[in-house]
Amino acid sequence: MKINVERGAFLKALGHVQSVVERRNTIPILSNVMIEAAKGALKLTATDLDIEIVETIPADVIKPGAVTAPAHIFYDIVRKLPEGSQVQAELSNDGGRLAVSAGMVRFELACLPKEDFPQMAAGALPHRFRLPVDDLKRLIDKTRFAISTEETRFYLNGIYVHAATDGKGPMLRTVATDGHRLARYEFELPDGAADMPGVIVPRKTVGELLRLLDDCEDTVEVSLSDTKIQFALGGVDLTSKLIDGTFPDYQRVIPSGNDKALILDTKEFGAAVDRVSTISADKTRAVKLAVSKDKLTLSVVNPESGTATEELAATYSAPALEIGFNARYLIDITSQIQGKSVRFLLSDSGSPTVIEDEEDPRTLYVLMPMRV
Repeated sequence: MKINVERGAFLKALGHVQSVVERRNTIPILSNVMIEAAKGALKLTATDLDIEIVETIPADVIKPGAVTAPAHIFYDIVRKLPEGSQVQAELSNDGGRLAVSAGMVRFELACLPKEDFPQMAAGALPHRFRLPVDDLKRLIDKTRFAISTEETRFYLNGIYVHAATDGKGPMLRTVATDGHRLARYEFELPDGAADMPGVIVPRKTVGELLRLLDDCEDTVEVSLSDTKIQFALGGVDLTSKLIDGTFPDYQRVIPSGNDKALILDTKEFGAAVDRVSTISADKTRAVKLAVSKDKLTLSVVNPESGTATEELAATYSAPALEIGFNARYLIDITSQIQGKSVRFLLSDSGSPTVIEDEEDPRTLYVLMPMRV
């Protein structure tokens, strides 16, 4: 194998594929990226056995062939080569070394045979639909912060994606929850998604997809089955296994009878929570909200470091109420709300609260209260 490829395109592609490779691997071949050169194109593949990223870029293929090389080292080498240079890669006759050079710089990397590299068969992916990049980003961004990190509840370690029809017509909906908070986002169901199964996309896959979306400006083709999902965007294919579990019936935890509406300026409220929580205990991060007519008082009491209070103007006309929340969760949710105003729908101090974006009815959050 012998190729010439432009450094910028090569670096970008290597950056995409190497990010899926774990830093520590007990299986040596999984630390490598597969490099296949044929017919004017270079195909790069990396996998951790659960996720596979494949990217194809144009290249001057002098001699076709394939080999695997250490992913992170290879990426670092290309990153440190001179900008604008042409990178040449040539495989030794015995296939055990890959020479990488640009100008007067030359490296030799130990390789492993391509035959040892695992292939991840996507299988049949019968459900297909297309989404604009911005829509897919919003579906992820609005919900992923609520993904659980508790490994024992593995079915919460991802975003639940499904077609929903509950009153507003057919919608494509994403949901994530960690048991303390729930995030839901939805928009009109795209063509081809009506019969899709409800699937749980793992946390790592979500992170890798977001990185790829940053470099994509077109639409994304989504294909899925009961066990796998594939995203095709701008010459890159990301294929992932899905979480094999049942997502809980989240509709049951969304309260419908919360009749006390509190409306606040989103930025002012987020900043106030951040300020008063400065002295909160690291573990609980508890902040108390005392609501009365057109006024909100935020307070934190920490026996070790002191107290903090702040008053905000609000729109509220129901009976006075006190309720406590985790400050970190409040900040996470308000940072996702793009509208000028945020609406809290309250019931009592011990019941879940619904939080909505005043200007975007597609967004909904549920937050469990804390004792303060």
